Amino acid sequence: MAPRKWTVLSSERWNGTRIVGFRKDRVVSPRTGREHDVFVLESPAWVNVIPITADSQVVLVRQYRHGIRDVTLEIPGGVVEDGDTPEEAARRELREETGYEAESLVSLGYVQPNPAIQSNLCHTFVALRVRRTGDPSPDDMEDIEVVTRPLAQIPALIDRGEINHALIVAAFCRFFLRYRDEGLHEILTAV
Repeated sequence: MAPRKWTVLSSERWNGTRIVGFRKDRVVSPRTGREHDVFVLESPAWVNVIPITADSQVVLVRQYRHGIRDVTLEIPGGVVEDGDTPEEAARRELREETGYEAESLVSLGYVQPNPAIQSNLCHTFVALRVRRTGDPSPDDMEDIEVVTRPLAQIPALIDRGEINHALIVAAFCRFFLRYRDEGLHEILTAV
């Protein structure tokens, strides 16, 4: 028998932050009829942006991530604020974290970060023909260094583990799957 949605008997929300909240659901398994407590991290949607310059450089950010207590190499990204569309959030995060702006932005779709315990989506965009228009303006919880790497080197950076944040790897996977049959010139002149 195919899996079915579980019946939610009750939900209890616990205080959280602007980035994450917590929910406890009392659910019934349709297969066994047994009740269970399920815990969910509630977050707003996120965005990731793959910024590519006209000369095929990817704009990346090195930033401290306290969950692993280390610095990671990533693409710009962040929370979709109330009232923003994912595209608006992508443009804002690109500008705030890097000081770059995009000539065009193309959606690559979304992924579910961890549907077993999280309720949100992560939207991915490719920002084409980006150029630096100002200085980054990170928020108080961000410690960021902006770096660029040739687009052609991204698979090797992933393979060597220099880029290993799962959502960033997924974003590049979406990018390379979307554009696998197109040359770099076609990618940069798209849209």
